[in-house]
Amino acid sequence: MNAAALLAELRRMLHDGGLHGSFLVRDLATGEELGIDPDTEFPLASLVKVPLALATLERIRLGELNGADVVEVPPGRITTPGPTGLSRFRHAARIAVDDLLYLSTSISDGVAADELFRLTPPSEVAATLRRLGLRGIAVRHTMRELTDTPVERFDAADVHLAHALAIDAGTAGRGHRVPQLDVSRANAGTARAFVDLLQALWSRPSAVDPGVAARLRTLMADNILRHRLAPDFVSDATTWSSKTGTLLNLRHEAGVVEHADGQAYAVAVLTESRVAASSQPAADVLMGEVARRLRDRIRSA
Repeated sequence: MNAAALLAELRRMLHDGGLHGSFLVRDLATGEELGIDPDTEFPLASLVKVPLALATLERIRLGELNGADVVEVPPGRITTPGPTGLSRFRHAARIAVDDLLYLSTSISDGVAADELFRLTPPSEVAATLRRLGLRGIAVRHTMRELTDTPVERFDAADVHLAHALAIDAGTAGRGHRVPQLDVSRANAGTARAFVDLLQALWSRPSAVDPGVAARLRTLMADNILRHRLAPDFVSDATTWSSKTGTLLNLRHEAGVVEHADGQAYAVAVLTESRVAASSQPAADVLMGEVARRLRDRIRSA
């Protein structure tokens, strides 16, 4: 099957599965790439925690922050909802900046991310990306703002109504009645922008300091959320390092698969579902299959 036929088949699969998405896979050695609408902009959800970690690590490198400094998180400040980490703590916590990086990036802890955003606000994260020559990623707000969505206003039995609003209230220009889904107001980016960021972290030469890149690669390798793309890329002969993002009908993941033979591929997948449901394991499976088949096509070329 040639590339055009493969892309047509994958687009049909996504349509039939209720997904609209932006995919890009790039061979980090040769630069060869293959994708589906890789320049379509999406709200980033928790993918923004990767630029946040990069900016934090860069400030530690420059001596503006100390990774050993302890941040006090009293119970009254634990206001960012989320399923993991500090949002579930019932007592005051004292946590080093280095450990907040682990919680935010590897466990996707929104409270830890907001503590890092308190030290390095969104505007400074965006400025760091620009200084490093990384374009196409807009960082505008914290995780607390990200999670103040219609989901929090419905009872559990009616959460599907929030997903229906997310599906139906968008515009052709990627605007949305829900601010967190409006690419002009939310943290936003493209699959291509995230593949460029991954290339800067995995390849040399790069504008990103080698020590900063190595630490961020480790944080992404330690990612505990491995239900989406990981099943299609993990084996005894590969390493998968990534970050996921999920909000309402958005399902994202960006990462790098490294093969034992030395080949490495950056993969970025940003999708939105047309199905009004919170739990959609079939969508995760479909995302992984499409991404893997794009990788397989490049690898066999």
